[in-house]
Amino acid sequence: MSGMILKEWPVSAALLVFFLLPNWSWSASLAQLQSEKHIEISAQLIPFTDIVVGQRAELIINIATDRWFTGGTRLEIPEVDGLVIIQTNNFASNSSENRKGQNWVVQRWSLDVFPQRSGTFTIPPIDARLSINDETAGDVKGTLRSPSLKFQSSVPEALSKAQHWVASPDYKVSQSFDRELTGLKTGDAIERTIVFEATDVMAMMLPGWQQEAMPGLAAYPQPPSLTNSTNRGSMNAKRTEHITYIVEETGQYQLPARDYYWWDTRKGELQIRFLPAVDISVGETGEMNINEDQRRMLADVNPRKLLIYSALLAVLIGLCWFIYKHLPRVPLARIIGPIKRGWQLLNRMRKPALPATLNPGSSAGE
Repeated sequence: MSGMILKEWPVSAALLVFFLLPNWSWSASLAQLQSEKHIEISAQLIPFTDIVVGQRAELIINIATDRWFTGGTRLEIPEVDGLVIIQTNNFASNSSENRKGQNWVVQRWSLDVFPQRSGTFTIPPIDARLSINDETAGDVKGTLRSPSLKFQSSVPEALSKAQHWVASPDYKVSQSFDRELTGLKTGDAIERTIVFEATDVMAMMLPGWQQEAMPGLAAYPQPPSLTNSTNRGSMNAKRTEHITYIVEETGQYQLPARDYYWWDTRKGELQIRFLPAVDISVGETGEMNINEDQRRMLADVNPRKLLIYSALLAVLIGLCWFIYKHLPRVPLARIIGPIKRGWQLLNRMRKPALPATLNPGSSAGE
């Protein structure tokens, strides 16, 4: 009996392998589906050339299949020295396309890449963990790897001496104050707001604010407010600085002007954004300070003399008014006539008494 079992064992094992083999052959992996051209993954960088340090480049990961996705896709973002790679959108852009009469489903993922220095960079393959449905094997889960990308970033000659700049299609810098900056007095507070706004950058990449020490005008900066938003694929960044100034001494103060470098990625040229200098006037009584010349002039005025001059001016004005109202008016022609005759007499007196030559008409005077 035992011999019969041993003789039948190879046949049973063969049957067992036969029945298990179809299940093993039906099982599939993403690598197998990729080799059979049922799924593909690609990567591209936009722009790919002429990238300036700090400029945003968009890394596009496309995953396409002629099957269908049955679960969410997750990307594992690599770390690269000198690069900031951020996934700002948590969802892919889904679409479909017809390839040789067959419908393909496409996931488009977008990552933001910001080079922080000049040089050559290599973005390693990005792992995409996903799940798709195969016609025979059901749900297939696994990881696909995108191809690696190599690119260069540089610093234009115009920025060679700049310590910081913003590479963006649009950049704005503005400031405002919560009150008038004249007629201040000691103890007053001034609220200053400075706003940096740019597109296609992160708020953390906008310039920070460094406050200079100014004796007599104490500055208390608050932590900056950073805001990032996305609108139709365009990134918008905003950095808001709040500084409170407390007046400690009277005098004249000036908040210095500041320049900010902007590399316009649309035109490929350097531009300057600036904040103008701001004057602050602080007086003891809260009124505008009077310069030294005006102060001396007022100090030299004798109150008694000022009263006498005012009285004389009033008398003179009253006398002119009395003459105008009560004395008979002389016709204008009677005044102009004597003046005209006197002018003619003066002109005749200016002529020489003798002719220019003696005995005109003879040769004696020649």
